[in-house]
Amino acid sequence: QAYVSYSNIAALTHLAAKPGWEITSRLDDTKIWTHEDSDVLSLKVEMQVKIPSHLAFSLLSDFTFRQQWDKHFITCEVLQAVNEDEKIYYVTSPPVTGHKPRDFVILVSQRQPCKPSEPYIIAVKSVTLTSMPPSPEYCRSEILCAGFQIYSDSNSSCTVCYFNQVTSGVMPYLAANLTGSSKSIEDTALECIKFLE
Repeated sequence: QAYVSYSNIAALTHLAAKPGWEITSRLDDTKIWTHEDSDVLSLKVEMQVKIPSHLAFSLLSDFTFRQQWDKHFITCEVLQAVNEDEKIYYVTSPPVTGHKPRDFVILVSQRQPCKPSEPYIIAVKSVTLTSMPPSPEYCRSEILCAGFQIYSDSNSSCTVCYFNQVTSGVMPYLAANLTGSSKSIEDTALECIKFLE
């Protein structure tokens, strides 16, 4: 268990530190970056938020709040509180045209910074739980690596970076967006900022 949570945090830190991120969109308080690596597409959404970083951390690390701002989360329940910093959630997502709705079993690991220059980290990855086998109603999908890094800018503002390493399971949600025909990433980012502030 300790290894799984460590690797969850390490994978997100590694993804964030990769060279070669390219900016694809710039709005007032939001920037969207992509990173391509053979068949894996990674996404980074950077948001400027006018609340202290510790508050953003406490709001974003509780995934039961997620459906208040992210329409890709229909339901989200805690299956297991492993310890103070690790929880396992069960999430359901809406169907993409012509497909069953998706479901995910995810481990969310959170870490507070050791030094003021370091970010708060909330890392997400899929895990397997024998108590939650796949059900015929849903298409069980996998999150390889996703999460947030939150940097303090001042006492009353912070930068929230959301990362997602996109696999074919998450692709249908993003494909329309990256070709520019849908603005769901920007909309979700703006909803997130609105929720936090």
